[in-house]
Amino acid sequence: MACLQSLTKSFSGWVIFCCCCYLPLLLTSPLPPKGPGLASTAHHTCRLRKINFQQPYIRNRTYTLAKMVQVSDHDTDNRLIGQQLYVNVRENNRCYLMKRIAELVVKDVLLTTAKDRYPYVEEVAQFLASLTLEMSRCKFSGHREHIEKNLEEMKNKMKQLGENGKIKAIGELDLLFDYMENACTDAPKKGGKKKKN
Repeated sequence: MACLQSLTKSFSGWVIFCCCCYLPLLLTSPLPPKGPGLASTAHHTCRLRKINFQQPYIRNRTYTLAKMVQVSDHDTDNRLIGQQLYVNVRENNRCYLMKRIAELVVKDVLLTTAKDRYPYVEEVAQFLASLTLEMSRCKFSGHREHIEKNLEEMKNKMKQLGENGKIKAIGELDLLFDYMENACTDAPKKGGKKKKN
């Protein structure tokens, strides 16, 4: 009987381990392309599931953190996250660009901000880091000089603003969330009605 109980505990432990560790990897791993002569799969690896952005908990945390910090940001002339990032960047490279910006914000802003100063910083950093990890194989297509130029302008603006640059970046997390969602998930088709089954 004791042997049966230990075997059952061991088996259930393995089931939990596999569900927690291997199942997410299987679900998020892209399938290899089928057929000869297919184009690069970079576009597919630059996609996130819409459900990542539909979790009320993390959306609320991100927006709340941004709104709290916006009160401290008195610079209304500058914006870090906005349409200026997309100047001369092809639409199919926008998700790659947003991935790079999220990596920058996590590394240079959120991880260097005192957790006791602002609530939810750690949770939002983990969320954004998990998205960039999911897109670790996301690559640009074509030329990257415009992407690099726009990223460099954003970095320079943050440096010029000093400590307020970090405050502004945290205050614009809601924009980063929305821009990533729009650039990296499949948008619903415009026009026409959904077919009924």
